[in-house]
Amino acid sequence: MVLSLLLLAAAALGPVEIDAAGGREGNLRLLYWNIQNGMWSGQADNYRRFAEWVAEVDPDVCVWCEAQSIYKTGTADRMAEEDRYLVDNWPELAARYGHKYCYVGGHRDNYPQVITSKYPIENVDRIVGTEPDSVVTHGAGWARIVRKGRPINIVTLHLWPQSYAYRAKDPKVSGAAREGDDYRRMEIEYICNHTIATHAAAAGELWMMMGDFNAWSRLDNWIYGYAEDDSRFRAYDYVTENTPYEDVIGGLYRGKFCPTLHTTKRIDFVFCTPLLYDSIVRCDVLADDYTDPVRDPKRLSNFWHPSDHRPIVVDFDLTKVKKQQLKK
Repeated sequence: MVLSLLLLAAAALGPVEIDAAGGREGNLRLLYWNIQNGMWSGQADNYRRFAEWVAEVDPDVCVWCEAQSIYKTGTADRMAEEDRYLVDNWPELAARYGHKYCYVGGHRDNYPQVITSKYPIENVDRIVGTEPDSVVTHGAGWARIVRKGRPINIVTLHLWPQSYAYRAKDPKVSGAAREGDDYRRMEIEYICNHTIATHAAAAGELWMMMGDFNAWSRLDNWIYGYAEDDSRFRAYDYVTENTPYEDVIGGLYRGKFCPTLHTTKRIDFVFCTPLLYDSIVRCDVLADDYTDPVRDPKRLSNFWHPSDHRPIVVDFDLTKVKKQQLKK
């Protein structure tokens, strides 16, 4: 079974066994993954192995970061825009793993996020920020699905990836000062202010937010060993200090390290509000003979197979959320 091999990190990880069959009454399975350059690795076989793997996991909802085709198959050469299969053909690709519905978040560059689902997806807002000082570099999305009569808000994001600030006049100087960390902090504040902060009763609603934060969690600092005031924590700290969100992997695997990159870093996060967090029955960062990152043998750019990130699966038992608990 694809999911029988779970990630064992440099530090001990206590994996929770995932039942890939899914379909349990009242449950919702989320699959999140940064699929690097629009699943560039899958272009050679027309995404066959990718689609088969997703079908075996059988998620109800998928969130994909870096969901646009960019490079020609087997090369680091940019593809002409008219030749790019994704994002336009996500409905066709998603149908191959059983999803009828697709949603593209705020799309302002080559790295949008896409949601696919077995259930209808409502757009609430597509976020790209505000010029000139509050640009959300890779965009963000706020969508909503309804499952078992319960509305679930889904916020997707992918924060600025560099150590220097976006549009820095001198990237070298900006990078030395780690101004990219401040930029990510600005982006996450902007995203939260335009999503969960617009609902005064969000703590009593069902919200999830996930993506590639390109930032660090202080819950993992026993691995990293950074100073407590290190700027790498600022984007993550904003979420935990200013919203009702809880870090799924960090909270449920306290004292165990679950890296989401090919290196010992956890920069991809799934956050949930308390009612949704408390309905989690299983979760994990996954690695198997397909998803465990392998460096491209030609060492093209920083390309990996199938991605430089590992996927995250979260199972929710929504029957644990009583309708009367949900605030209108």
